[in-house]
Amino acid sequence: MADMISESAARLFAGTARRAATEAWSPDLWQEIEEAGYPLSLLSEEKGGFGLEGEEAFAALRIAARHAAPVPLAETMVANWLLAEAGLPLAEGPAAVDDGTGRIPWGRHLAVLVRVSAGAEPRLQRLALADASWREGRNLVGEPRDELLSAPGVAVEARLGVAAEVPQALAALARAQQLAGAMESVLDMTVRYATERVQFGRPIAKFQAIQQYLAVMAEETAAASAAAAMGALALSLARTAPARFRLLAGAAKLRAGEAVGKVADLAHQIHGAIGFSQEYPLHELTRRLWSWRDEDGREDDWAEILGQAVLAGRARGLWPQITHLQSDRF
Repeated sequence: MADMISESAARLFAGTARRAATEAWSPDLWQEIEEAGYPLSLLSEEKGGFGLEGEEAFAALRIAARHAAPVPLAETMVANWLLAEAGLPLAEGPAAVDDGTGRIPWGRHLAVLVRVSAGAEPRLQRLALADASWREGRNLVGEPRDELLSAPGVAVEARLGVAAEVPQALAALARAQQLAGAMESVLDMTVRYATERVQFGRPIAKFQAIQQYLAVMAEETAAASAAAAMGALALSLARTAPARFRLLAGAAKLRAGEAVGKVADLAHQIHGAIGFSQEYPLHELTRRLWSWRDEDGREDDWAEILGQAVLAGRARGLWPQITHLQSDRF
C-alpha cells in the first residue's frame, strides 16, 4: 500500500513546481488530491484513512513538498486527524487549524477551520467557512496566510479527544516533513546543476569548494530527513504518550529548521545568479523553506520546550532521557 501511495503521489505531483510559479492555488490539483485520498493519510482505516503508520502516512506530503505543490495538504491532514479524534465530521475540502497567530494558512480557499480551545477540558470546534470573509495576506512564497474577519457558517464542537499539546506538535511534525521533502529536492537540483554547469573547461562539481558545499548540503538534508522520520515514527504516541510525542515532534521540527539555512544558502551560492531568477524553479523551493521554517514553532521555541523537559528530568541525566525518549521506537 505504501509503495502504491508513493508511486501515485510522484505521478500526481510531478511538474507542479512550474504550476507553483504561476498559481497560488490550484483547485484542479486539489480535486485530484482529494480523489486520491491523501488528506486522510494519517487516519486509521476505521476512521476513513489508509491505516498507515509513521513515515508511510506522511509519504504523499513529503512528495508534494518536493514538487512545491501549491495546496494545503499538510494543513488538511492535520485538521482531519484532529476532527477524527474528536469524533466530528471530516472536512469536505481543504481545511486548516487555527494556531492563534491570526494568520490562517490558505484561509480564503478553506472549506473548514478547526479551532482548539484552552482550559481544563480542551474542546475542538469545526467551523464551516462557506460564507466567511477574509483579510488577505501571504507568506514569503505567496501562499495565502489570511485573517478571518467573519464566519457565519455552521459550527459544531466536541471534546478535543487528545491531550492539549498534541495539535501544535502534530502541525510541527507535518511542517518537518515538508521541510525535509523540499530540502531533498533542493539538493537534487543543486547536484544536477553543479554536474551540468561547466566553468573553465570542467563541471563545477569537480571543484573542491563546490564539493565541500555539496557535502554540507547532503549532511544537513540527511539530518533533516532522519529527524522527520524519527518524528513520524512517534505518530502513534500522540494518543498514548502525548508529552513524549510533543518532544519528538518538536525535535524533528527543530532539526529540520536548523538545516534550512545552510541548505538554502549553499544552494543559491552554487547556482549563482540563475538561482535568483524568476524563471528558474529553485526559489519556489527555497522560499517555501524559509516560510515553513518559521511556522508551527521556530527553532528557539522548540529548543526552549526541549530544554525545559531536560531540566525537569536532570536527576536522571541527559543521556538516559534521550535513550528513554526513543527506546521503543527504534
